[in-house]
Parts: sequence; C-alpha cells; structure tokens
Amino acid sequence: MTTDKIQGSILETVNYPEDIRKLDVGSLNTLAEELRRTIIQTVAKTGGHLASSLGTVELTLAVHYVFNTPRDKVIWDVGHQAYAHKILTGRKAVFHTLRQKDGISGFPRREESPFDVFTVGHSGTSISAATGITEARCLKKESFKTIAIIGDGAMTTGMAFEALNWAGDRDKDLIIILNDNEVSISPNVGAMSAYLNRIMTGQTVTRLRSELKNFLKNIPGIGEQMVKFTRHIEESLKTLIIPGALFEELGFTYVGPIEGHRLDHLIRTLENVKDLSGPVLLHVLTKKGKGYKFAEEEPLRFHGVAPFDIETGRPLSLNDRPVPVSYTKMFGNTIIELARMNPRICAITAAMCDGTGLSEFAKEFPERFYDVGIAEQHAVTFAAGLASENFVPVVAIYSTFLQRAYDQILHDVSLQKIPVVLVVDRSGFVGDDGPTHHGLFDMSYLRTIPDLVVMAPKDENELQHMLKTAVESECAVAIRYPRGKGVGVPVEPSPRIMELGKGEIIREGEDLAIMAIGSTVHPALEAAERLHKENISATVINARFVKPLDRNLLCEAAEKVKKVITVEENILMGGFGSAVLELLQDNGLHDCRVARLGVRDEFVPQAPQDELRKIYGIDADGIAATARMMMRCPPAKRK
Repeated sequence: MTTDKIQGSILETVNYPEDIRKLDVGSLNTLAEELRRTIIQTVAKTGGHLASSLGTVELTLAVHYVFNTPRDKVIWDVGHQAYAHKILTGRKAVFHTLRQKDGISGFPRREESPFDVFTVGHSGTSISAATGITEARCLKKESFKTIAIIGDGAMTTGMAFEALNWAGDRDKDLIIILNDNEVSISPNVGAMSAYLNRIMTGQTVTRLRSELKNFLKNIPGIGEQMVKFTRHIEESLKTLIIPGALFEELGFTYVGPIEGHRLDHLIRTLENVKDLSGPVLLHVLTKKGKGYKFAEEEPLRFHGVAPFDIETGRPLSLNDRPVPVSYTKMFGNTIIELARMNPRICAITAAMCDGTGLSEFAKEFPERFYDVGIAEQHAVTFAAGLASENFVPVVAIYSTFLQRAYDQILHDVSLQKIPVVLVVDRSGFVGDDGPTHHGLFDMSYLRTIPDLVVMAPKDENELQHMLKTAVESECAVAIRYPRGKGVGVPVEPSPRIMELGKGEIIREGEDLAIMAIGSTVHPALEAAERLHKENISATVINARFVKPLDRNLLCEAAEKVKKVITVEENILMGGFGSAVLELLQDNGLHDCRVARLGVRDEFVPQAPQDELRKIYGIDADGIAATARMMMRCPPAKRK
C-alpha cells in the first residue's frame, strides 16, 4: 500500500453511514483501502491502536452498510477496533486529532457521537451492555437491532461468559459478532481460544453435513429414516463435529466462521443474519494489521504504537539522548533477578505479558509464568491459591484493570492474610488513552483494604528495593508506579529489603513540609530547591508508603512546621492526602494547615502526562506555587 494523499477519493464523498449505502461492492472495496491509508497516516503521527483497527475495516463497512445506524445500536468491544467506525460516523475531518489533547478519543465515547452507543475502554463489556439495550428495546416496544462486536481477546473475560449465558436464556433478538483475529494484545490463551482455533475450519464440516443430509433424503423409501438415525448419532457427537456447538448450547444460532475481508460475503451474511430471530453469534475471521506489512508481521508491536515512520515501521525518535530505563523494564529485570535466587517466585499477568515487562521472565522461567488471559479477577484469586501453597506469586496488572479485581483482593487475599504481591503498573496519568485508562484510583481503593501494604517508589532504583521487600514479606503488598521512563537516577547493583512503613526525609526545612509519594517526590524536591532561592525553607518527605504511613516521621514533621502540603498522582478523595489528614487528626495535630495536591473529583481527559501534571498542579511549578500561597497564610489557630 502506498501512502500518497488520495486525490478524488471515494472517502472524500463519505461522511456518514448513509453515504456508504449508496455505493456498490467494488466502490466499498476501494473505500476500504482508503480508510486503511487514512488510519495508517494518522496513527503514524499520533500513535494509537493500529493493528486492531486495520483488521476491522471491511467488517465496519459491512455493518454500517447493512444496519440502519445509529437507530440500530452497535456496541464495540474493545474500542480500539473502532477507528474506521469513527471516520465513517461524522469524525473524518477531526480524525487527525485522535488521542490528542482536546481531540477525539481513541475509544468510542458517548459524548462524541450518537453512533458511539456505549463508552468502551475495558474488555468484555459489550455483550452485557447489548443485553441491557435489548431489554430496554423490548420494554419500550421499539424495533431496532442490537449488535455487539466483540474480539481481540475480549471473549476470554468472565464477564463475556456471564453475558452469553444470560442472553441465550432470554432468547431476545441480539446479534453478537465475534471478530476472531487469533491474537489480542498478547497471544490468546485458555480453552475458549483453543476452541475458536479448532472451529475456524468448521465451514467444511458444516457443508459436508448439509450435503450428507440431502443425499440421504433422496434415497427412495428409507431416506427420512436414515436422516433421523444420523441425527441421533450427531447429537451424541455434536461438540466434535459442529462448529460453534458451545454457542448453540448456550441458546445462540451460530453462523460462520466467515472470511472477514470479503465485503460481498460479509454483506450477504449480515443481511441474512439481520432477519434471524433470537440471539445470533456471527463468527468472523480477520487478520490483525491487515493492509500494512509491518503491522501484519508484528501485530503485537503495532497493537498500541507510538508515532512511527510509515515506510520503515520504526518508531520516530524524539531525540538522541539516552533514555532512562522505564519502570516496567526495571520491574521485569528485577523480578528475573529475584526469581533466580528464589524458586518459589511466580509471575502472573492478565493478557499483558509485553506490557507489564514479563516477556523475558516467561522465556527464562516458563514453568513459573502464567498468562491467564483477560481475567483480572481470576488472576488475583489464582495467585492467592498459589500463595496458600507457599509460593510467592507476583501479579502484574495495569492500575485501571486491577479495579476489576477489588473484591478478590479484599476477600481472597487480604481477608485470608495470604501474601500475594500486586504490581500495579500504569498508576497515575497514562496520557493519550484518556479517562478509561488513567490509573488514578488505586491508592484510594487499595488503602481501604485491611492488612494490605501499599507503597510507591520515588524512582526506578527504589522500585527494585520495594519489589525485593514485597517478595520477602509475609503479608499482601501492592506496589504502584507510573507509566513511562524512570527519573534517570543511578541504579544500585542489587535490590535490598526496606523497612515496612518507613518513609524518609530527603531535605530538611524550617518553614513547611512537603509530603510526597511516588512520582511526585522528585518534583517536590525540585520545588523545594526553587523555594530555597526565595528564602522559603521546605522539608521534603518521601512517604514511600500509603499504608501503613510512617506515623512518627509525618507527625513530627507536621508538628514542627504547622504547614503541610501533600502531593500525589491519584484522586484526592480517599488518597494519600486523605490518609495524612486522618493521621494528623487522630494524633491531635488540629492546628496544622494542610493543602492537598492531586486530582479533583472528576475523570481526567486525554493529554500528555507532563501536561496533565501541570494542569493538576503536581509538577514542580504547581507545588512551589502552593507553597508560596501557604506561606502568605498564617497557620489556623485552634479555638
């Protein structure tokens, strides 16, 4: 595929689905290539989820061609398949703002368009949402179609199974399109994936079965009896010979699998499926990265990609300076080193082997590595089971996805006092993926759980020490750290054990105390250095632990200066600052003035991480500004 600008293109004439319904199949095929070109050109500049959206271009066109959207409701799962959908539903002119500040989201968002029926960022939600919409349709006595497009590994989620079970039993008109490209973010795992792989060649079996029935029926005198006899045999062997038998048993009419890049086949099949009653599952086979050589060859690398050179597929380097090791890489390196010394250490991920830095661990210790698929709840309780038998499970999950396993952490880990290590990657601002992916709640929701230690490193060197501490502890521990590169500090040759619940003073001051944690510690230190030049003397504390807090250190610092600033890359409600306020109140320090810096009670939009830190005042500028304001205000006097 070339990447030159399209002159006189079909895409120039298409703004909404009603425009594509005027085209013939030949023109639709041309439009598919133009859509791919537009997606590649845009994502090469903005970054984004390339391979998944390239794989669904024809499917998107066929769905909007056959169904009367937005009256007919299409729910995407997960949303990073939906770039072509965005272009075709009134957002072509702003598609170049994809994932940019004040631009369009990389996922479907209800606020953006009536064609985005349901906001999607996490896997496995589409069928549940579609069943709710279907029931609402029936209650309102309306007549529209509900279509859930699920794929990219989302069918491995427990929520998808729950919804399938419910939908099949309700027996209402509902269409589920399973987009099967054999690979999600990491290679799909589990019985469902293996099952889908087995039935990919099921069309041949289905055709032979139909031809056999026709042949038997035409045998004079005994044909019908033979058909009845073979039906009894078939029922006993059903799961072996019929593609989609599992879905049939759940109450769905199974159709497929069909080739997902043949528009004529897709359109014809969707038109037939549209007229079927009851729940239907259409199985579509697509190729991830379709139409772009590098994405086809490396679909995992091009699942979520930074800006890149189209001609070579290589990332665009912003500068030639050495880049500090990322937190994710530091974790991956350290867990390997620890596992070499301790054969009881195991690593667990939920379909994010590369993303969580565990690829090299998986190669070196395949017998101690577990990818459980997109099943965070299962991952945590599975880890608890391992730990109950004296293993040391380390569960690496992004902060935003760990939210799904709150009950498992509470009930299956902490309640039973089972020592599981939770590695919470992508905590804080994640940037361009926006509100569905920011990890801004983990300090708040983890802090509420009894007997769970929660800590956050100030830099990549401290991360390795925290990980060593966690695997050597006899309690449940969560370590949260941000997305992206480290601070660039020297890294000690070996990790060491830290004292649980012990913070550190990294700068002494007389006027106020800045209590920071995790990614906010170094900005706090920078702010203190600026304030020193203005004759404001600030103590800087690296709290290290959200829970337990270092009671003596924090209370003594607060009592000394009476002015405290807490800084966190987390929602303010229930977070680190709230914990400090509770600590001061419980210890009778009522006359301290406290300013909390963090995220307000709102969902944070997409924007670069540094820009978001500036907006919410948790960078050096914001911390220094708050300190200056506090110094102008005298401490509150107790009545």
